[in-house]
Amino acid sequence: MSKSILIADAGSTKTEWCLLTDRKTKSVYTLGISPYFLNQEQITELLNKDLAPKLKKYQISEVYFYGTGCLNPANNKIVKNAIRSVFPEASKISVTNDVEGAAIGLCGRSKGIACILGTGSSSCYFDGRRIKKNSPGLGYALGDEGSGAYLGKKVLQYYLYNTFDDELRARFDATYATNATEILENVYKKPLPNRYLASFTRFLAENRGHYMIENIIEDGLNDFFFTHLCKYNEAWKYPINFVGGVAYGFRDVIKELCNAYNFELGRILQKPMKGLIEFHREN
Repeated sequence: MSKSILIADAGSTKTEWCLLTDRKTKSVYTLGISPYFLNQEQITELLNKDLAPKLKKYQISEVYFYGTGCLNPANNKIVKNAIRSVFPEASKISVTNDVEGAAIGLCGRSKGIACILGTGSSSCYFDGRRIKKNSPGLGYALGDEGSGAYLGKKVLQYYLYNTFDDELRARFDATYATNATEILENVYKKPLPNRYLASFTRFLAENRGHYMIENIIEDGLNDFFFTHLCKYNEAWKYPINFVGGVAYGFRDVIKELCNAYNFELGRILQKPMKGLIEFHREN
């Protein structure tokens, strides 16, 4: 049995696990792990069912978990205890928030602004060693500007308020075959409403070019720039880097907004794992 380092990049929708052993890597994907939506027992059950069986021939020596909601001490403990129960042989278990993971994956050891635009959204100023400033995340109900949940909510508002023109409404009905009652039940009564909302960003991606679609994308991402990035004095000094499916999928709009705000655009990645692998290989 070979000793291995396990790295996790965990969002609300999915988690990417990467096993480092010697010079090789092995990737495993599970559902998202957010302590805001899953308790310790549920996380443990998920890990035992979907992760541990695929790693049973390896001895896990260290675990580095970068996840949404893990800055909160109580949430951090929930995740750490769940991992410890599944991998009791690990000599080190480090749990920190996904923003730090994004910062390391995007910036390495350089100074810069790191932004996450996925199911949720967040940002920070990273000085090459640690996070020095972090714009507070308020979650999908009060914040998450520019995120998949934020943009998806706008899509549903346009649909439910009858703002879409006939063409877009017909496209929406053909794509989702849903109704107001079902939508409201998913948002207010069923679990994981943030994932449900974020699923509607696909409608935006599939209907680019229509002025209403472009307005939703541009306005939603601009809300992130104005509400968060403009609060950092460092935003005009160092590159602005982005990671996440929304950032990568709408990178053309990100570039335009950086130009409009006179920001230097850094990297736009779909996920930070490559940078995290490089970092932990060297440390």
